[in-house]
Amino acid sequence: MKKYFIFIPNLLTIIRIALVYPILNNIYLGNFEISIIYFIVASVTDGLDGFIARKMNWQTELGTLLDPVADKILLSGSIFILWLNQFIPFYIFVIFFSRDVAILLGAAIRMTIIESDTPTPNLLGKLTTTLQIIYIAIIFLKEILEIDFALFALDLFIIFVTVLSLVVYTYNWIKDLRTYHNE
Repeated sequence: MKKYFIFIPNLLTIIRIALVYPILNNIYLGNFEISIIYFIVASVTDGLDGFIARKMNWQTELGTLLDPVADKILLSGSIFILWLNQFIPFYIFVIFFSRDVAILLGAAIRMTIIESDTPTPNLLGKLTTTLQIIYIAIIFLKEILEIDFALFALDLFIIFVTVLSLVVYTYNWIKDLRTYHNE
């Protein structure tokens, strides 16, 4: 009977993708109260879909592709709109967006050359995604509560973690490609 519910994790991921437009539109319009509600729901579905898929053994090929893409769309879109409305500096946008594009390209190249399955995220990658979600939520709260404080220290920390994550992914891909090449 359980196998009939295997679609649930993918449905949660699709819900997260569907929430991207309302989140981005409300950020653009300055409706941070609504944005943060949608953003929290999207963030919860991010954790819940993976947990359910692993716990119930409902992992699918579609899910392994769709989940990271949903994350990238949500985070990159949010960062883009926040930058566009001047809530974050340009360099934060460039670093977040560049990491996501590099990870997608690196995974595509790795999957093509090695002919492997979708790469699994590492612990630092998951931590980076979580910290980026928290970073965006802090900006929402800062705007909702109308608190005026500089985020420079937080910006530096999130940049460090984001760049370190990309370095680790790059190192692992190069190592995998060298191993494959030497076979």
